[in-house]
Amino acid sequence: MTPRHSQPNATRPADQDYRSKDVPKKDMQAGKRTSRERTRLTPRKWAFCLLALGVVVLAVASLALLLGVRPVRLGMVLTSGSLDHTIVAGVRLPRLVLGLLVGGALGGAGATLQAILRNPLADPFVLGVSGGAALGATLAILAATLLSTTALGQVLTGADTLAIGESAEAGGWYRAVPISLAAAVGALTTTMLMLWIARPAGRLDPHALLLAGVVFNAFAAAVILFLRTLVTPEQAHALLPWLVGTLAHKPWSHIAVGAVIVIAGIGFLVANASKLNFLSLGEESAASLGVDVDRTRLELVVVISLMIGATVSLAGLVGFVGLVVPHMLRLVLGPDHRLLLPASILGGAAFLACCDLAARLAFIPVGTEPPVGAVTALIGAPLFLVLLRRGSSRRAR
Repeated sequence: MTPRHSQPNATRPADQDYRSKDVPKKDMQAGKRTSRERTRLTPRKWAFCLLALGVVVLAVASLALLLGVRPVRLGMVLTSGSLDHTIVAGVRLPRLVLGLLVGGALGGAGATLQAILRNPLADPFVLGVSGGAALGATLAILAATLLSTTALGQVLTGADTLAIGESAEAGGWYRAVPISLAAAVGALTTTMLMLWIARPAGRLDPHALLLAGVVFNAFAAAVILFLRTLVTPEQAHALLPWLVGTLAHKPWSHIAVGAVIVIAGIGFLVANASKLNFLSLGEESAASLGVDVDRTRLELVVVISLMIGATVSLAGLVGFVGLVVPHMLRLVLGPDHRLLLPASILGGAAFLACCDLAARLAFIPVGTEPPVGAVTALIGAPLFLVLLRRGSSRRAR
């Protein structure tokens, strides 16, 4: 008698082998088609995703205006001259607008850098671009302090005190320009230096670029801390939250200058979203598709430097927004920058506004408020590690 486990396969259903071999292949092919359909960009998907993110931005903005140390009522906010109207229009609305501008700029800059450098870890903060902007702005502030007796120094001093939040009511838009320009020059110089260091043999080394950015951030922080000893204690104390990142005490005139630079830069980045798709394939592939790689990369780097200079001069060093948001959205929406770039802009704006709201609400019982840059680091760093781990697990499978 033949043992049960050694019975021939003829006793199994006739189509068993067919199911065990052919069906998995069909399922795998169907899965590939489903994956391609999921990542393919259509006008309906583009509009739906951006509309959904726009709703998220509006929801976060509404909460940021209504919630705080003193909750306000919508009916009283609309009444001119009331305390609620003064709180919202004079304090919370400028802070919200600045947070949306800075978050959108950082999200768009991060997505663009990750495309042109072909590195998902690229970010203005990690690469040292924000540190270079902060160093340039700090040098301008120091120059304003040393030249305060001259006419030019008085103009720069006005920009200095406004930039670090000492005098939010005085001065006009022109006083924000020197600090913004100095920060932009610092950001552009740092970016060019990092690219030069990371291309020793004419080919970009992503690991060398990240290492150079980390080292330069440490160097810039050390120089800034040293320069803080050359100003008065009051200015050094006011400069500390600006170096960590804060959205408080900025006048409308300065926000307007930053808004012009950021909105123009965002428009340029979105207009070149298709080129980012080509650049993300590599230099040779992009050139074969008709893209002037060197010129396009230079233009994008200059625009990003101007945007980061404007954001740093207004809000200081805010990290991890351009690192986490594009990476998280790429896992959900796919790699097409025609959707990913505007989504990163909206997502960055919502993320930073939400972090600022959390900073204002979470510490009400203790009567203090941490800088928003500290909150983005506390939220962004662990979240990025989780996303990085999840992406590695998917690639392993």
